[in-house]
Amino acid sequence: MSRNNRSFYLYFIIIIGLLLFTVWIGTLRVQNNGYTRGEFVSQLEKNEVAFVNICPNKDTPTGSLEVTLKSGQERILYVTDVTEMETLVRSYGLDPTVESVPEESWFLNSVFPILLVVVVCVFFFVMMNAQNANGGGGGKMMNFGRSRAKLTLGGENKIKLDGVAGLKEEKEELQEIVEFLRDPGKFTKVGARIPKGILLEGAPGTGKTLLAKAIAGEANVPFFSISGSDFVEMFVGVGASRVRDMFAEAKRHAPCIIFIDEIDAVARRRGTGMGGGHDEREQTLNQLLVEMDGFGVNEGIIVMAATNRVDILDPAILRPGRFDRKITVAPPDVRGREDILKVHAQNKPLGDDVDLSQIAQTTAGFTGADLENLLNEAAINAAMDKRVFVKQEDIKRAFVKVGIGTEKKSRIISDKEKKITAYHEAGHAILFHVLPDVGPVYTVSIIPTGIGAAGYTMPLPEKDEMFLTKGKMIEDIMVSLGGRIAEEIIFDDITTGASSDIKKATKVARRMVTRYGMSENIGVINYDDDDDEVFIGRDLAHAKSHSEAVSGEIDKEVKAIIDDCYKKAKEIIMKHEDVLHKCAELLLEKEKISRAEFEALFDVKYPQPEDVTVTT
Repeated sequence: MSRNNRSFYLYFIIIIGLLLFTVWIGTLRVQNNGYTRGEFVSQLEKNEVAFVNICPNKDTPTGSLEVTLKSGQERILYVTDVTEMETLVRSYGLDPTVESVPEESWFLNSVFPILLVVVVCVFFFVMMNAQNANGGGGGKMMNFGRSRAKLTLGGENKIKLDGVAGLKEEKEELQEIVEFLRDPGKFTKVGARIPKGILLEGAPGTGKTLLAKAIAGEANVPFFSISGSDFVEMFVGVGASRVRDMFAEAKRHAPCIIFIDEIDAVARRRGTGMGGGHDEREQTLNQLLVEMDGFGVNEGIIVMAATNRVDILDPAILRPGRFDRKITVAPPDVRGREDILKVHAQNKPLGDDVDLSQIAQTTAGFTGADLENLLNEAAINAAMDKRVFVKQEDIKRAFVKVGIGTEKKSRIISDKEKKITAYHEAGHAILFHVLPDVGPVYTVSIIPTGIGAAGYTMPLPEKDEMFLTKGKMIEDIMVSLGGRIAEEIIFDDITTGASSDIKKATKVARRMVTRYGMSENIGVINYDDDDDEVFIGRDLAHAKSHSEAVSGEIDKEVKAIIDDCYKKAKEIIMKHEDVLHKCAELLLEKEKISRAEFEALFDVKYPQPEDVTVTT
């Protein structure tokens, strides 16, 4: 419930309470508590009555007697004939007082009811207008086709480009937009046209929304922000109406920026939905296409949008004249990660042992959101330990929690399962250490985690990789199979604990064959079928792009890769069987070991395997 609705109901309850209080005051009477005429006469006969006050009613002989007893008690008796009761009281030698007949108040009887009705009517009129102005109540129906974009004026946006770390090249490319919004004449003199639309694409958490806000704050112009899902309703035509209203509002505030977050919710490829051309989403997209580059003129309006699914957007919205520029916001490199860590560490007291440069080196692949979450989890760990600063150990614990999950130390596990898990993780760790492109090991643990695993082996990526090599993918498969191989060597049996490892290895091998052309027998041909076709709605009855015979060859190649990796990984683990036993024993003793403790198990430096590739 919104704040306006809460205020409305509060005032409504107060008005009703005042009405009830007024009615209660008007009808208030003191009850006689069972005081009867016979009891009163008996008290007169016993000479227990000290004083009587008679209060007659107007226009009727009825009234009340306020009786004061000699004991000090006061009673009230309601009678039907006050004259008779006055004669009765005087017969017993008492001199009662008779109050004057009460006169009616013209204000309470005439003016007050009318005034109360007027006040209530004015109150409800004002409240309904307030609700309509804020889009609540009946206003929602009246404003159904109005834009839901949130307007932030230039002076209200405090985010600047200096506050965005790790996106140096992206900020430089967007600096031209800021210059145009500040001084458009400089571009129009030479016949230049500023891009009408800018599409920010990248993985979740890389800072696309933050970058758009910083551009608007740097240019000091109005900023309209809306989500793609805010356009879509179940009624056809509402989304298109909201698009028209949003651009009409933007024209009144030009120059300005319109930012549509998660634009893939409304700009997916047309002709793929269940509703055909009458789909509400398609109607909305058509109106958006017209507004961005149609017969109308939108001078000074720059449309920015963000998505992490650019592959499913309609081609019409990606052409020049609508989204002229497509800027990829990639995860930061090591220098960018260090800058981001410095920004998020500004309001967190750090201990003298915290090395942000080392953290940046060990968090390859982390986005800006991941790094912010990492430091936040570290701060939570410090607060739980009742410390006012963050230590390096807090960040290490947070690194494990973010990367693997919360450790379930209270879970009861049998000694047999612990032993199996210890050898399983030791098998992974040995391959991480020996193979040159996948290590080194960061932590090995047999403590269950929140993701359902009985243990984990966390590698430590020390460098950023722009692409994968065939050798690196082969080593990834070998590492995934290491746990299963260790179980087979030691226990002459296998468990279901390696199911996720086998799934991962199979996925990598299949992509090598079907997507990356890394099979000599299949050739450099892409046979990969998009797994998300049904969900993005391209075609529910999409046929395979290759024959059944080719599918059989692909399966053979995938099996050959897995078998060859299994054989080579088994040879490496058997060569280091002494380390396998040492590592398992240490894990059973300490449950978790660090990189230094694991590498100390290797007494001598074993030569690296010269051939870890697959011949197919």
